[in-house]
Amino acid sequence: MTKIALVDDNRNYLVSLSMALEAEGLEVDCYSDGQAALRAFDARRPDLVVLDLKMPRMDGMELLDRLRRKSSLPVIILSSRDSELDEALGLRMGADDYLRKSSSQRVLIARIRALLRRQMAWAAATDDIEDESQSEHLVMTRGPLVMDPARHEVTWKGETIWLTVAEFRLVRALANQPGVVVSRHQLLEAIGDEELELSDRAIDAHIKRVRRKMHKKDPEFSAIETIYRVGYRYNM
Repeated sequence: MTKIALVDDNRNYLVSLSMALEAEGLEVDCYSDGQAALRAFDARRPDLVVLDLKMPRMDGMELLDRLRRKSSLPVIILSSRDSELDEALGLRMGADDYLRKSSSQRVLIARIRALLRRQMAWAAATDDIEDESQSEHLVMTRGPLVMDPARHEVTWKGETIWLTVAEFRLVRALANQPGVVVSRHQLLEAIGDEELELSDRAIDAHIKRVRRKMHKKDPEFSAIETIYRVGYRYNM
């Protein structure tokens, strides 16, 4: 269940708002000052914080500053202050949104939902990037072909094949999708910009060099197939 932390010294407001949020299926923790909230967050981290500016012991601005020193936790400032200066300062210090207490609870709940959606989308995108980055460094085995990107090592039937960076990327792009025809344009993108004046002919030349190197180790090598006028395919 999504956990929301409410930090406000107005107990009546805390009770009213927490009831509205719980009715929306959200779990709510309430704190009457910033210092108590900050201590509690270490043991019970919320998914989003809604805080007031005017509070005893530690006000909302100080709490926001302390949070931003160590966390990107989503924060909405909910204040009775009707000042553009306070709003600008809060956003500049790292708040994700700023609402006045005169706003309806319905609006606040909608802002909370929107911010949580953005946070989830960002987290998912970050995971995808990390997964893609990790997959690029995994050892790939396709039949007799073994490719280790971290060591830039290639073996075929246990024999080491020395490939250039461009050749390595080209073979990996093909072997990554066995049985699938990969166009010359896709292979150009896979190689990247390390080579100058890349063209369809350059891809053909790379393929010829790869085949030549493979044939030296295995005269019967035929895993890279030419698909006339389309591209190449790894069959194994």
